[in-house]
Amino acid sequence: MKGRTILLDHINGREAAALMVDGKLDDLLIDDEDQPRVGAIFRAICDRPLKGQGGMMLRLPEGETAFLRQTKGLRPGQAMLVQVTGYAEGTKAVPVTDRVLFKSRYAIVTPGAPGINVSRAIQDEEERARISAIGHAEMEDDFGLILRSCCEGASDDDIAEDIQAMADLARAVLGDAEGTEPEALTEGDGPHTIAWREWTIPAEVVTDENCFEHQGVLDQIEELKSPLVQLGDGYTMYVESTRALVAVDVNTGGDTSPAAALKANLAASRLLPRALQLRGFGGQVVVDFAPMSKANRRQLEQSLRASFKNAGIETSLVGWSTMGLFEMQRKRERLPTLPLIGDI
Repeated sequence: MKGRTILLDHINGREAAALMVDGKLDDLLIDDEDQPRVGAIFRAICDRPLKGQGGMMLRLPEGETAFLRQTKGLRPGQAMLVQVTGYAEGTKAVPVTDRVLFKSRYAIVTPGAPGINVSRAIQDEEERARISAIGHAEMEDDFGLILRSCCEGASDDDIAEDIQAMADLARAVLGDAEGTEPEALTEGDGPHTIAWREWTIPAEVVTDENCFEHQGVLDQIEELKSPLVQLGDGYTMYVESTRALVAVDVNTGGDTSPAAALKANLAASRLLPRALQLRGFGGQVVVDFAPMSKANRRQLEQSLRASFKNAGIETSLVGWSTMGLFEMQRKRERLPTLPLIGDI
């Protein structure tokens, strides 16, 4: 199976989407019905400030709680719009932001940040002018608008319809901001919609029932149950989640040549974003690279930056610890994959 293929199916009754590149699983989205989806918008009620943590606890529908990292200007009992930014761990509160936005394939409407901006990834000036003109023609409200990179080459009608859909949704949600009780105003996008919204490079789309099984996706998902990632040439990487952090160990195997450590580490840096993404790992990530000269660290750091640049999930490359471990912080936009797939 060559090229890119997007498969839309279900796993254990959960909506799921898989991105295959040349027959290899490159990304995986699985719905979780037990938590609010990332992107869901609520009318929340301020409950109590947590002064030591610099935030406010909020009440959501059905007894759930959320945590907002700010307290300035807020008072208990006040209603406010918030949007889910990640998944809660264990019994922790759902992380939210008050900077609500409305995101689709071509357009992002930002009520709190006026202005019309075209993605910098679009460099052709004529194309930028065309896309910007569509935005100015369609955006009637005092909303902000970001026109995404996939607008390049898209039809005027498709872009205009997307802008209008997001603007209409924004108006409807903002009109429901006031109230005395918490309420879910949008449910957030599921895996099938996210695949359409985010996987925008041309690909074959397969929606047949049981396509995961027929196309070999389930077999590759089963492999995610092992922490082992083969790097080629006998090199290996183990990616494991603990309660506190994600631990990554890189090994050179039987290769004892002087260049082995750098080669294994560079291979690990290229495959690490995919390994974390497929497993749904986030939070603190600590990498124990194969021992190498400090003189090679700059080359490895450049490779890591390039690999994570387009990884899709915000990742901060913190740097080296005094023990020679590499630390990074990855946004928790997904739940760990293994509990969601269960037995398949």
